[in-house]
Amino acid sequence: MGDDDALLRALHDEHAPALRRYVTSLTGDAAAADDIVQETLFRAWKKPAVLDQREASARAWLFTVARNLVIDEARSARRRHETVVADEAMPEPAAVDETERLLDGWLVGDALAALTVEHREVIVRAYYGGRSVAEMSSELGIPEGTVKSRMHYGLRALRLALQEKGVTR
Repeated sequence: MGDDDALLRALHDEHAPALRRYVTSLTGDAAAADDIVQETLFRAWKKPAVLDQREASARAWLFTVARNLVIDEARSARRRHETVVADEAMPEPAAVDETERLLDGWLVGDALAALTVEHREVIVRAYYGGRSVAEMSSELGIPEGTVKSRMHYGLRALRLALQEKGVTR
C-alpha cells in the first residue's frame, strides 16, 4: 500500500464515523451521507495542508466542507426536481442549529488561537466578557487608544484567519 493510500485510510478511519453521523443528521439520508463523506475526505486528501493542521483545525475544516456539500446538494437542480416526502428521521432544526453553533465555535476558537496574545486578549474581553474600552484600559493598564488599536488590528487578523479556514461572508 502506498503513502497516499495509507494517508487516505488513516483519514477515513479517524474522521469518517463522526462525519457520517453529522451528515446523516443534516440530510436524513444514509446513502447521501456516505457520498458526501467520501467527497469530503477526498477533498482533504487532495489538500494535504489541511491535514498538517492541528487535529481540531483539520476536523473543523472537514465538518465545514461536509456542511457546504450538504448545502450545495440541497441547492442543486437535481435535488429541486425531486419530490420530498416527510421523513421522521430528519433532524429537528434545533439539533442542526446546535451542531452549526459547535462548528462555528471551533472555527472561531481556532482563528482566535492564531492571533497574538495582545489582540486575542482585547477581543475576548470585549466580545465574550462584554467589557468597554475604558474597562479594558483600566484592567490591562494600557491607554484607551492602545485598546482601540489592538481591537482594530486584532479583528482584521481574525477576519484573515477565518478566511484562511474557508469562512466567507
